[in-house]
Amino acid sequence: MTNDIADAAAATALPLAPGTWALDPFHSSVNFTIRHLGIAKVRGRFERLEAELFIGERIEDVRVSATVDLASINTGNADRDAHVRASDLLDVEKRPTMTYRSTRVSGEGEDWTMEGELTIGGVTRPVTLDVEFGGLVEVPMDGSRHAGFEATGEIRRSEFGLDFAPGLLGEVVKIQLDMQFVEPKND
Repeated sequence: MTNDIADAAAATALPLAPGTWALDPFHSSVNFTIRHLGIAKVRGRFERLEAELFIGERIEDVRVSATVDLASINTGNADRDAHVRASDLLDVEKRPTMTYRSTRVSGEGEDWTMEGELTIGGVTRPVTLDVEFGGLVEVPMDGSRHAGFEATGEIRRSEFGLDFAPGLLGEVVKIQLDMQFVEPKND
């Protein structure tokens, strides 16, 4: 029985050093896809984000937090982006940021699930993301170690009070996060 416990602990052992991992903003992105007129997809991203990954000794201690500047939306069309920021749509004056805070992480190997709370404009709802651990690598130029992740999920706009333009824009927004975090230095 002791071997079973040791095997289970090894299976869920964290491959990352404990501490607060900083976001590498130059190699991270928050992307989304939404249907337009129900027939085509519009893709976009948010250019400004902050995030932090805390690794504890146990999986139960892992925490992720992120803040996205909603005014930094970029769909590749400046006129459309300005309209989306306006008061009749996203209204970035009232909703300047979107925040995510994890509440539970589970999984092993490359495949993980992160449960958390997403807040947009004062409305908070649970959101679960499927997370793929891309690996851990040492950067040759400076010796720092980076961990890579891809997280995917979806939200329903109406659950966050973003029910503008029904029929024009889809209800479901698909989210794809590509994130790199830098290992903390242990001095």
